[in-house]
Amino acid sequence: MPITPPRLDDRGYEDLIEELLARVPAHTPEWRPQQVGDPGRTLLEMFAWLADTILYRANLIPERQRLAFLQLLGMPLRPAQAARGVIALQLEEKNPREVLHLAAGARVTGPVDFETLAEASVLPVSGECYYKRRLDAEERHEMAEVIEGLREFYQVEGEVAAYVTTPVFVDGMAEKAGLDLVQDTADGSLWVALLASRAEDVPAVKSALAGGGAGGEYIDMGIAPAVELPAHLDDIRPPGRLDHSWWISTAELVDDQPVYHPLRRVADSTDAYARRGVERLALPGDEADFGVLEGDARKEANAGLGDRPPRLDDPQRLARLVAWLRLRPAAGLATLPLSWVGINAVDIDQAQTLRDRVIGQSDGSADQVVALPLASVQADSLVLQVEEAGRGYVVWQPVADLALAGRDDAVYQLDSEAGSVRFGDGIHGRIPEAGRRIRIAHLRAGGGQAGNLPAGSLQAVEGRGADGRPLTRKLKPVQGIATTGGADAESLQEAERRIPARLRHRNRAVTEDDYHALVAEVPGVSVGRVEVLPRFLPRQRRFNVPGVVSVMVLPQKSSQEAPNPRPDQPMIQRVYDYLSARRPLATELYVIGCEYVPLAVTAGITVKPGFGHEQVAHDVRQALRQYLWSLPPHGPQGEGWPLGRAVGDRELEVVAARVRGVAGVSGVNLFRRQAGDWQAVARPQPCEPIELPLQAWQLPELLAVTVASDGVTPDQVVAEGGGAGGGAGEGSGGGGIALPVVPEIC
Repeated sequence: MPITPPRLDDRGYEDLIEELLARVPAHTPEWRPQQVGDPGRTLLEMFAWLADTILYRANLIPERQRLAFLQLLGMPLRPAQAARGVIALQLEEKNPREVLHLAAGARVTGPVDFETLAEASVLPVSGECYYKRRLDAEERHEMAEVIEGLREFYQVEGEVAAYVTTPVFVDGMAEKAGLDLVQDTADGSLWVALLASRAEDVPAVKSALAGGGAGGEYIDMGIAPAVELPAHLDDIRPPGRLDHSWWISTAELVDDQPVYHPLRRVADSTDAYARRGVERLALPGDEADFGVLEGDARKEANAGLGDRPPRLDDPQRLARLVAWLRLRPAAGLATLPLSWVGINAVDIDQAQTLRDRVIGQSDGSADQVVALPLASVQADSLVLQVEEAGRGYVVWQPVADLALAGRDDAVYQLDSEAGSVRFGDGIHGRIPEAGRRIRIAHLRAGGGQAGNLPAGSLQAVEGRGADGRPLTRKLKPVQGIATTGGADAESLQEAERRIPARLRHRNRAVTEDDYHALVAEVPGVSVGRVEVLPRFLPRQRRFNVPGVVSVMVLPQKSSQEAPNPRPDQPMIQRVYDYLSARRPLATELYVIGCEYVPLAVTAGITVKPGFGHEQVAHDVRQALRQYLWSLPPHGPQGEGWPLGRAVGDRELEVVAARVRGVAGVSGVNLFRRQAGDWQAVARPQPCEPIELPLQAWQLPELLAVTVASDGVTPDQVVAEGGGAGGGAGEGSGGGGIALPVVPEIC
């Protein structure tokens, strides 16, 4: 039977009233206080209310003991996590011409307020992103004569890469599908046009970007990488850093080739595009080091050709153009996918900052606890000072456990979730002198799920300039991507659920169950499935390698539509970092995604009278998807399709036959992906079963299901919405000289 904390007394107010009334005949039979409002009954009700209050307080004792037990285990309640994001800043001025320097800690208002985490330089330019989009196969076929004519006109020898100048991240908003600078562009570059508000402002704006002769300004580029790990095991921990470089255009040509000035990276919160953040670049301090070539095709025939910036056919934009920024992946990089890029960007988070606030006085007692003004404190942000005789305010240091502190150590222990600090007892840690003030020099706290806001939710910016004065110029936040990572503080019940796992694995990963339990504890990760592959070396696809543990993680996904769930790079990173700190020293740990084997299925069914053919066919398709799905509660046993289990046609026939409205199943065919096409899995003999074999690290990925309700099993796959499309490399084209093409518009 389940073990539940007992209530010391489960009687309530009504129970107490009934008990008191039942005692009346035994003690005072002549008194019958049955009428509500009788003075005697009113006295009984008052005593019942007092007793109910006392019992309520008594029943809190088990909860207090559970909290004390959590403290003994070193398991305090987890604090709320602050949501984080990146926004772009825009000057709300008609014709800005000067740079605004914003100090860190500015308030960004919205449904939930945020704060900026770093200083920002808001330049008097807008940034529009473009890329040279390759023509697809159909467009190349239709414009073959035009492309050949342009090749002759430009006198280009060798291969060409015809492109159309295409805007991306329009109005500062993110692209859900993302843009891969290697696969999707003709020149492997993203181009950012820096535009003044008016053509006549270009000289003044250019001077402002150069720092007015006092050294170049900084430009803050917000980046949101759209990184997805491929469906194989070669890209595993450590996750790849996406090396790249930034360049700014000049007005120079050398051997008829444009010259670009490299930009020095000053700071980078993206860690080379491993996560979203802000990259701060130093602009040239000399105006001669940046500028633009003639971009009007009516004046310069070579506009947009080869290594030149994208061709723009808007004279007004060309007149406002100050310079082009160019982002290029490092040589040999196979992919650099981005979901958002913006200028004048800054990192933000949901926490609130407090500075220089006195929070109390010491009473000189041992083990005294002082409450902080805010709960869910970010531990690394707290700077606590205690007043000392002749020394003023002195910084005390945090420790994880006061029991390990010495007699004279000026230390304290922080409870982040509750927002309180505990001082020593004179033996383990010093006691602050009686009457001495305790002050917070710096603290950041806050968080919760309310901070996970969709794009476009933040509304205004309030802050100070770099000189410390309040802003007189108005700023507007442009929130192109959602803020994420916010989580509420842990409840007592949630903390209690962690106790059995903590006692079982003791925060160490030794057994398979330990790995399962620890992955479930990783903060900020929604895990749908965990598989532990002991002694499996993923790069070589080899088992029985001593000292190696591979942990396969799959994220949660609500629908059963292709593509199957794959962990992205931040998820791999978080799980690895959490497990790595808890693995045995000699263990070689890998955190990996799943290698999926593409699969298509066709089935022939007959439908019972009275049932709709389309509905039954849809239900059969859905049943097959759920049966082959990789996450619980689907799959043959409700735990997702088992790793390495072959897919057979006979069991899929049974799945189809169980669907309501199916009268019979004529057969099921399986198809595998080969050379970009679906190839049927051959039967050894007619009517014999067939199987699609899988390795021990593989799962099936059902990309297409074709169901015929006329009783004939289809022998060809019909793709559904592109779900059975080609691999990641299709349509990427090859190299060649970028050749601008203006598409015909009807």
